[in-house]
Amino acid sequence: MRELQKGFSIVTAIFLLVVLSFLGVAMVTFSTTQHQSSAMDVMGSRAYQAARAGIDWAAYQVVISPASAAAATGCATNFAAGSLGGTLEPFAVAVTCATSSYIENGSTVWVYDVTSTATTAGAADDLGFVQRLINVKLGR
Repeated sequence: MRELQKGFSIVTAIFLLVVLSFLGVAMVTFSTTQHQSSAMDVMGSRAYQAARAGIDWAAYQVVISPASAAAATGCATNFAAGSLGGTLEPFAVAVTCATSSYIENGSTVWVYDVTSTATTAGAADDLGFVQRLINVKLGR
């Protein structure tokens, strides 16, 4: 009877090693995925702030333009990647500005439809690609 049971513990040990190695691989994969997800969340927040910087630029251009001007002269612009500096450095920001006017009580009110798009340099299917778009209306 003893001769039949020889080697049974080695089979159990190998089975346990295989199960534990699969658990280890699953934990490493889960940890890597969580790390990448967290990094993308941070990049998304930075992209939003870069787009906000574009909106702030356009608002400043509207404020400093003469009140009688049909459109703010520098409202639309492009910031190349690396021109914003700091944590916003990887983002290129494109700001567009469309102008329309309305008459209220004999005064002309200018409305600026400003769109700011912040994009990283990666391709759309790239894991590092992040894009945020903000659209606001400014009146003067």
